[in-house]
Amino acid sequence: MTGNAGLVASQHHLASDVGAEVLRSGGNAVDAAVATGLAIGTIEPWMSGIGGGGYMTVYLAAGDRVRVVEFGMRAPFAAVPEDYPLTGGESGADTFNWPAVVDNTNVEGPLSIAVPGYIKGISLALDSFGSMDWADIIEPACQLAEWGLPIDWYTTQKITGLARALNKFDETRRIYLSDGLPPVANIDGIIRTLQLGRLAQTFRQLQHEGAEAYYTGSLADSIAADLKAAGSRITTADLADYSASVAEPLSFGYRASTVHVPGNLTAGPSLEFALDTLASAWSPENREPYGEPNASAYAAYAEALFASYAHRLEHLGDGPEGPDVATPTNTTHICVADAAGNVVSLTQTIMSGFGSRIMLPGSGILMNNGMMWFDPRPGGPNSVAGGRRPLSNMCPVIAQTDGTTVALGACGGRHIFPAVFQLLSFLIDYHMDVDAVVHQSRLDVSGTDQVTLMEQLPPDALALLESIHANTRRRPNGVAPNFFALPQVVRRNADGSATGGAFIPSPHAKVSTA
Repeated sequence: MTGNAGLVASQHHLASDVGAEVLRSGGNAVDAAVATGLAIGTIEPWMSGIGGGGYMTVYLAAGDRVRVVEFGMRAPFAAVPEDYPLTGGESGADTFNWPAVVDNTNVEGPLSIAVPGYIKGISLALDSFGSMDWADIIEPACQLAEWGLPIDWYTTQKITGLARALNKFDETRRIYLSDGLPPVANIDGIIRTLQLGRLAQTFRQLQHEGAEAYYTGSLADSIAADLKAAGSRITTADLADYSASVAEPLSFGYRASTVHVPGNLTAGPSLEFALDTLASAWSPENREPYGEPNASAYAAYAEALFASYAHRLEHLGDGPEGPDVATPTNTTHICVADAAGNVVSLTQTIMSGFGSRIMLPGSGILMNNGMMWFDPRPGGPNSVAGGRRPLSNMCPVIAQTDGTTVALGACGGRHIFPAVFQLLSFLIDYHMDVDAVVHQSRLDVSGTDQVTLMEQLPPDALALLESIHANTRRRPNGVAPNFFALPQVVRRNADGSATGGAFIPSPHAKVSTA
């Protein structure tokens, strides 16, 4: 998709259209990103929403500068390692490959919930860099919440896939499995919707009372009361104390380009490590004549990712043993460019599919399971501690390359960082256009000894990687399940035009033009 008045790329066409309409009405890229993010949380609730957190990287054209808005989740003040006793077994698929915890208390249920930062963060972004009023920005999401969750085959598949987990919790079961079975789309073409508890009323309350109502006042009291009833450690003090922040990005060079990422507790530092490793071990001249990665390039990608994850899990975290810098599962990414040259890369998440699987009855908020980001073993840089912020996989990128500004990111938990790493190489090393970047074959290395290969990789690359690594598997690049993350890219070109791309096999993905 190409446009001269701005573009919005997301994993849902309704949300992309919301952002594009904001641009058409005179809003800037931050306005559009916030509106898109709020909207997508009502129509892809298993991915993200107001019960989670995120990071936003913003390029501001007027000053030629980049800023990061940080609103990751935080451990409750009362969180203790004893809440997460180890089984002695290996980790489940949802974690950083930490040791397994008894009853998966760090993955689902009340003790998996971290203090949400989403509303605080996006309202700070809007106040700092936006141009429109909060009440106007949240209005499309209010309308979508009132309409309800559209039920199609993909929604049914997502609910069905996690039905056993959703069935464990009263309000979640009441909403998503009201008759004991997942909702099914009508076959006559009429769109059926599902009301997500009291979520629509909560959105209207936030619209009328302002974003701060989430953290203080009657809505905050309702949230805290429901969390306490469920068995969470989160209190009104946790909500009132939560703060988002605007920070300088971690900026570094790769080849002749400059890359800007969040630095604190995200995959940003690991991305820098991986690109540095790649730059020192491999030359972009080592490529096929038609300008695509060859077998040795894919081998170099795998080695850089192995090295980066070894460094990441040993050294990064919020504790005294690690630097104060900085998986995973379902996440949402949004890219926006406006006519003035501003560009936004936004990643938001509630973590696993349907987060903690706990919906609060008083507000309809589906809460995150951010505590699974912590290492359940005590004494490390990313171990559980009251008030600590965990290491995450989010990696919203702004890259300045070849006279253009690119917003780039992906959904997909711990698959995000490996995907973003390769997408940047495709852009910078091979000068691919946006459509080619999001469809180029990739591999995944994400914290274990396993190398997952897109079965569409060139035969010689498959053969070489399988000869080097003992633990490999070939998988299709599909959406359910997805083994490689779902990318979005928007590039603002030097002539003022913009091009955008999203992962096409997703049934809802769309790039919308203003």
